[in-house]
Amino acid sequence: MEHYTVNNLKKIKNEVQFKNKNITIIAVSKTFTEEKILPLIDHGQKHFGENKVQEAIEKWTKLKAFNKQIKLHLIGKLQSNKVKNILPLFDYIHSLDNLKLAEKISKEQDKKNFKPKLFVQVNIGNEDQKNGIQEEELSNFIKVCKNSFNLDIIGLMCIPPNDDNHKIYFSKMRVLNEKYGFKDLSMGMSNDYLDAIDYQATYIRVGSKIFGERN
Repeated sequence: MEHYTVNNLKKIKNEVQFKNKNITIIAVSKTFTEEKILPLIDHGQKHFGENKVQEAIEKWTKLKAFNKQIKLHLIGKLQSNKVKNILPLFDYIHSLDNLKLAEKISKEQDKKNFKPKLFVQVNIGNEDQKNGIQEEELSNFIKVCKNSFNLDIIGLMCIPPNDDNHKIYFSKMRVLNEKYGFKDLSMGMSNDYLDAIDYQATYIRVGSKIFGERN
């Protein structure tokens, strides 16, 4: 009998296929143990997301060594002093949100000879409590990251305000992503990923819809 996480993933894949075939589903495995993750790996799921650096190191160092096809995404806040610990474990970082962090990643990728793919986090709702670059600062930030720090920025990312207007923010993000010529856009979680896909999201971050509620 198939593991419940695999069944859940299959349902999501079916929904997503009707919308757009070029969607990467990131199974957000934070707080979940290997026994919940392994059935998904066996099923062929390649992309997983973690929030906390220490948890990811403990959980994924061995898992990735045995499963070379896995791509690991950091979707939580990244402190610049942790950058040395996460390359080359993480293939993608979704939370690039300040120049100090950009510079640190730049130095570390040169040291390790490993270039992660990066999303710039945008504070699309101008929320004081959230990280992210303000819309009006984006142009300069992207320029510095690419030209001064030689970073591989592939798109923008957002976590919209927790209200009923997420489509408005998704729409803004689509416009911004197109403005800067990016093909990839990271937005949409368990409660709104289908709407995010309608606004051209290409990476969706799905946790509880695959793994169940966290304790």
